[in-house]
Amino acid sequence: MCFRTKLNSKIREIEKVFDAQFSEPELYEPREEINGFDFSSNPVVTDYAPGEILLFNWGLIPFWAKNENLKKSTLNARIESLAEKPAFRNAIENRCLVIANGYYEWQWLDEKGRKKQKYLITSAEEEIFAFAGIYSHWQHPESGEKKHSYSIITTQANELMSEIHNNKQRMPVILNAKDRRAWLEGASHDQFAFPYEFPLRAQKI
Repeated sequence: MCFRTKLNSKIREIEKVFDAQFSEPELYEPREEINGFDFSSNPVVTDYAPGEILLFNWGLIPFWAKNENLKKSTLNARIESLAEKPAFRNAIENRCLVIANGYYEWQWLDEKGRKKQKYLITSAEEEIFAFAGIYSHWQHPESGEKKHSYSIITTQANELMSEIHNNKQRMPVILNAKDRRAWLEGASHDQFAFPYEFPLRAQKI
């Protein structure tokens, strides 16, 4: 799974990588560790505005939701069941790039996970990369408040992540730079499932 990420690069570095401009640069906050369960706003590039870097909330809220409660279980979206899950099936074509420098995962050191080793997972080649994401626009039925939110797509773990995320053996889909446009333009999500690969390295924290 992927519930904690890292993004502490400077604005100009992020803009250069994605050839896009922050729409609200004053709201961007570099962070060493982003906790998904804070449901914070984080930089994304969307299919409808590829030249802009927008701030969306982590934890997808489907357009039909009566409240925000579902976001607790939509930080991640399994690529194998995107078309089946009610929370995600209407957002399959709503594509975004979730910008990051890395993410954190814990290796279980005993059968019940009482002892764990924390790892920082980063790209073996790039300082800044992108998770494959989907998004939704939601409006509170009573207050009219609007929220833009996203979920990070996950897939079966590769060899490296099977050893680290050894209890559930999942990992986020990280897009190779050459495939970012294809993801945004609606290429079949199935082609990004394992064994689709992105070069990673892991560091004990």
